[in-house]
Amino acid sequence: MTARAMHAEIGDTVRFSKTVSEADVYLYAGITGDFSGNHVNEEFMKKSIYGRRIAHGALMVGFMSTASTMMIERSLSRGIDSTPVSLGYDKVRFLAPVFFGDTVEVTYRIVEVDEDRRRTVAQVDVRNQSDVLVAVGHHLTKWVRNEVEENAAA
Repeated sequence: MTARAMHAEIGDTVRFSKTVSEADVYLYAGITGDFSGNHVNEEFMKKSIYGRRIAHGALMVGFMSTASTMMIERSLSRGIDSTPVSLGYDKVRFLAPVFFGDTVEVTYRIVEVDEDRRRTVAQVDVRNQSDVLVAVGHHLTKWVRNEVEENAAA
């Protein structure tokens, strides 16, 4: 495999930051149909240990995906000869609540490169404005060949 296939090395890192708004949560709820009281019912959540509504954990996975796209765009800008596609997320955990108005920063760092299988693994950490780790996961990317291999076509 040529170096042009991935342009991703261990330690490559991108970051994405966003303040989570009420609109973000309600738009996500509308798209997914997840109208759990945890996310959309302030009175219900006042009785909980959190005391207020929390963002969907899966919304944090969406922010992880934004960071993965940033890493892919970096590679595309360097002229790779493959199409990067997500194979999914492993070991995703939601460690602390994200409240409306919190600013989260996603750090996406390549921790493994498998050139033979044309795959990368990234460690993804999401921290809030107080540097509390609120979510983690591993993202797997496959760098699919753009060209048809001679042996595969035969």
